[in-house]
Amino acid sequence: MTTINKDLEPLFTSWKIGNVEIKNRFVMTSMGGTNLLGWMENNHFDKAGAEFILQVAQNNCGLVLPGCQPVYNPMFGQWLYKNDRMYQDLKKWMPEFHKTGAKLFVQLTAGFGRSFTISKMMEMLYTNKILRVLSKPVMDLDKITASASPSPNRWSDKVPSREMTKAEIQEFIDAFAKSARKLKDAGVDGVEVHAVHEGYLLDQFTLKYVNKRTDEYGGSLENRYRFAAEIVKAIKKECGKDFPVSLRYSVISKTKGFRKGALPGEDYVEVGRDMEESIEAVKFLQDAGYDMLNCDNGTYDAWYWAHPPIYMPENCNLADVEEIRKHCDIPVVAAGRLDPKTAAAAIKEGKIDGAGFARQFLADNTWITKLMEGKTDEIRPCILCHNGCFNMCHYEGVPNDQELSDSLHLARCAVNAETMQTDKHYIRKTDNPKEVIIIGGGIGGMEAARVLKLRGHKPIIYEASDKLGGNFIPASSESYKGKLRDLLKWYLKQMKDLEIDVRLNTFVGDLSEFAGKDIIIATGSIPRTLKLPGFEKTIEAIDFLNGKKVGENVAVIGGGLTGCEIAYELALQGKKVSIVEMKNDLIAQTGVCLANSSYLREWFELNKVDVYLNTGLKEVKDDCIICTRGDEEIKIACDSVISSVGYIPSPLVKEGPKVTLVGDCKSIGNLRSVIWPAYEAAMKI
Repeated sequence: MTTINKDLEPLFTSWKIGNVEIKNRFVMTSMGGTNLLGWMENNHFDKAGAEFILQVAQNNCGLVLPGCQPVYNPMFGQWLYKNDRMYQDLKKWMPEFHKTGAKLFVQLTAGFGRSFTISKMMEMLYTNKILRVLSKPVMDLDKITASASPSPNRWSDKVPSREMTKAEIQEFIDAFAKSARKLKDAGVDGVEVHAVHEGYLLDQFTLKYVNKRTDEYGGSLENRYRFAAEIVKAIKKECGKDFPVSLRYSVISKTKGFRKGALPGEDYVEVGRDMEESIEAVKFLQDAGYDMLNCDNGTYDAWYWAHPPIYMPENCNLADVEEIRKHCDIPVVAAGRLDPKTAAAAIKEGKIDGAGFARQFLADNTWITKLMEGKTDEIRPCILCHNGCFNMCHYEGVPNDQELSDSLHLARCAVNAETMQTDKHYIRKTDNPKEVIIIGGGIGGMEAARVLKLRGHKPIIYEASDKLGGNFIPASSESYKGKLRDLLKWYLKQMKDLEIDVRLNTFVGDLSEFAGKDIIIATGSIPRTLKLPGFEKTIEAIDFLNGKKVGENVAVIGGGLTGCEIAYELALQGKKVSIVEMKNDLIAQTGVCLANSSYLREWFELNKVDVYLNTGLKEVKDDCIICTRGDEEIKIACDSVISSVGYIPSPLVKEGPKVTLVGDCKSIGNLRSVIWPAYEAAMKI
């Protein structure tokens, strides 16, 4: 019998939401893309979503919430309750789910309002009158983005939100009730209303800085929360008082204004929901009929609270959730970078009732089972990067800069190529075992070796240095990057457990000795250099990350993600930092989620880190750098200069019939663009 770590035991006790008993305190909170009834596509019973949800339940999660289902689908304008076939398919599947002992609540959303993620294509559809009319049956942006009051979109100034009519509000209330009834009849255990949370549409009605209405849906607290209250009343009327209804809820908005968040510890004036209002709101919402509050903090204007990047502190929302638990009589779940032991202690003390986790399930949907079995070192960790699951990025002059395939297929994982992609990423045993040569022992080389060995091949890694990890060692070195170091440990353990043949201190410059064999090249990249006076005085970013010392006044050349993370680390150490960036914004690159990039931009502003945009480096001197911005010449005093101006692929040879390049030696990217291609390369052999 499995002996659970004593510190974790409270997580494995049962509890109730209304009359529904949940076997343990683990809650998988909703993530777009893990949907049972489709996401941004024609509504249907989604087999890929069902497979993922079932695996989570089979691995000991007590309460599972699939991805949120819009009651009005932004694509094709479908009402969720109108597709009877998918509810019949869901009903047939539910007994299989219930065999696990888990419970299923389906999250229903009124939508996004001003938070709807706008792309360049959508801007074009909206601003061109003819295209706006033609695209209406597929994507009615005027309806999708409608909010409590006229307001600016989070992503784009070109697609503002209009005020919803009372008739539209009632239409949504009715749709919640009808959809909930069909879910109940299909055997679902409860629903969650999404959301007085994260600045989505229902939350926009509650927030004074968005809602300027003068009718019964604006003004007083009762009026602003009326939409959410009428939804739960309608569901209870349709489904009965014993059918549980949870509410996704942000305790505090942590928001200073449109597109302006408040960072941890910042002294600011709250424009949204503060704790005083929240205490009154939860009493009102409980009285309206909600059976549970599923809580964190933030809005889309302060997105890093609801989707914490690695820079946010662990358990960042817990204290506020614990406070709100004192003021209601219904169970409360906390979420947001939760540490399981900390969550267990809070549950034991009665400060919260359930522990919400999300992205860790994408990285490893068996992680609770491993936790139970004391195999914590086998858990593949989420590194909070958002590269696969939620990479909606935004920078000056650009709305959401994201591939369409990413927009339509959320909830994939940078560190786990199989997550929500088992149709193309799955381990297929080989009928023809081979010895496969891997040049380079970074993450790409190790991922390829791992998959090859699982398939039955014999991979051999040749690594020129004395350790595995490559450039991921410096990339994970900063003080706040413990999760990245955990991932490196996981890979090293995989190499050991799978008994991968690793040959360290072995430089390979000639492939002739491997003639006829399949070869994977994962040799990474080399730093880009600039042909400027004094550039040789700079310290390359990787050299700094590997431990090279710098002075107290440091200029960082390059305001991409690597440069900004280095500047953040230096500032945390108390050094004076200046960032020089040629573009018109920091982190102006595809693939970096707005939750991550906005944290860094706002942190630099709050902490008075000097940022020089639209600025180019001209010369490096011993005590300063000379830069240019237009016709202006700028002198920046410093005693060290770090170069973070990018990298160039460094393949050993060109790709060929039996030679495959993976990772940065093929093209510069992020961890996702290393791991997924490495997985795919290993599957093709």
